[in-house]
Amino acid sequence: MFSSNLPGFSKLVQSKFSIRLKLKHLLWGFLALLLFMAIAISGVAAQETQILPASRDNTLIENPTGELSNAIGPSFFVGRTNQASNGIRRGLIAFDIAKAIPSGSQVTEVTLTLNLERAPGGEESIELHRVLADWGEGSSSTKGGRGAPATSGDATWIHTFYDKDLWSQPGGDFSADISAAAIVGAEGSYVWGSTPEMVQDVQEWLDLPENNFGWLLLGNETASGTAKVFASRHSKDLSVQPQLTVSFKVD
Repeated sequence: MFSSNLPGFSKLVQSKFSIRLKLKHLLWGFLALLLFMAIAISGVAAQETQILPASRDNTLIENPTGELSNAIGPSFFVGRTNQASNGIRRGLIAFDIAKAIPSGSQVTEVTLTLNLERAPGGEESIELHRVLADWGEGSSSTKGGRGAPATSGDATWIHTFYDKDLWSQPGGDFSADISAAAIVGAEGSYVWGSTPEMVQDVQEWLDLPENNFGWLLLGNETASGTAKVFASRHSKDLSVQPQLTVSFKVD
């Protein structure tokens, strides 16, 4: 009869046990790798990007009585014109974040793309500042930087909504903190961001849509002839209209 006490039998049993143990370890390692890959793929899949058109824009045109605006003109102006007085121009722009990005998402990256159409005065830094009060886009329109007569609901130098509601100070209510800045010179496309401040702004606008008043664009307001002219959301050329690119993770 075959005896299990034989040395050969003992080695055979040990060998089979060792093989099973190795196979078990390989199986657990393979399962762990699959789990890691599933988590990684899930993380990548949750990262999404949306490109948003502007929901409103306007130009604040320096005027002590607030009688001028440029709500639906093809361009908005930032900086200082060659006028002897009342030459300061500030851009306003906003995007409907809550409409485009799912509630509860985590914003990870934000860039603003604008097209510079006319660029007198050489290179200048254009800053983004978060606006602190709601404002309007009426029906005023002009191609030039001098503005057009303000219409009902227009943002003006002194009005958030012409001709009843006022900024707390002429020229608009905005944060002193710079959300982003870009040097613009020759005509063409320019990008602001991504910066932590822009991400923070857009995240707040997503979480609290009632606080979404967009950004104010601030240029060189000291030297005359430095006003930059950017294509607005009302430009007939869709390819040059403002765009906000937002990357986010869906929780």
